[in-house]
Order: sequence, then structure tokens, then C-alpha cells
Amino acid sequence: MSNRFHLAVEAGDLSITVPWYQEVLGCKLDMAEDGLWQDIDFWGNELTLHRTEMKLPNERHDVDMGNVPVPHFGVHLDKNVFNKIKENLKSNNIKYLDEPYTRFKGKKEEQETFFIKDPHGNILELKTLQNS
Repeated sequence: MSNRFHLAVEAGDLSITVPWYQEVLGCKLDMAEDGLWQDIDFWGNELTLHRTEMKLPNERHDVDMGNVPVPHFGVHLDKNVFNKIKENLKSNNIKYLDEPYTRFKGKKEEQETFFIKDPHGNILELKTLQNS
């Protein structure tokens, strides 16, 4: 537990954002201060969603495979979990910010990745390594 990564982000209306992380991404809840913040088990890391009106601006940066949104955060997932989330996105009519695509094709780092926005507009990159 002491090696877990912690990230706190603005999350807008927690009554909308928290269920999205639970139902769409399958994250479990942890500690909270009712109406102010909620810890989420983000695949072994601690993501704290804070009630706020603030939204971070975002832009695009050129990288090896194109143009990615910044800021963003995410996680490397098991293929089964990754595919389950893609199914949840489809069944909940949630549009991708950037559709799933393959990076580093043919290399040991080959991965499938996509970008989505949470209800408050935070950008997440979810990926799965093809050779894991």
C-alpha cells in the first residue's frame, strides 16, 4: 500500500462523476468526505475526486503516433479489463475522445490505447500492452 500512486483531480459534481468511475470504469470506492471528495481505487492507485467548479484547460501535443491531449492521466490495464471498459463505453453510449489505436506496432512495447473524458472533462488514457 505504501507504494501506491496518489493523484487528486477536480471532478465537478461528485454525484455524477463518482458513479461514472464505478459503473463505466469499474473502480471501487475508498475513503471519502461526503460531498467534498471521494477516493477511488484506480487499479491499485489512489485517485481522489474533489468537488469543484474548476476545469483545467487542455491542448494537444505532437508525439510519436500523433497528437495527444494534455493534461491527461491513465493506467496500463489487463487486456480483459481493457476490453470490458470498451464494452461499458459502448453500452453507455460514451464517445471516445480518441478512438482505440495501436502504438509501437511490431515492437515489444506494442499497445492498444484510447482517450476518453470523464463527466467533468478530465482526460484519461487507458491502454493495454499487447505482449503482456
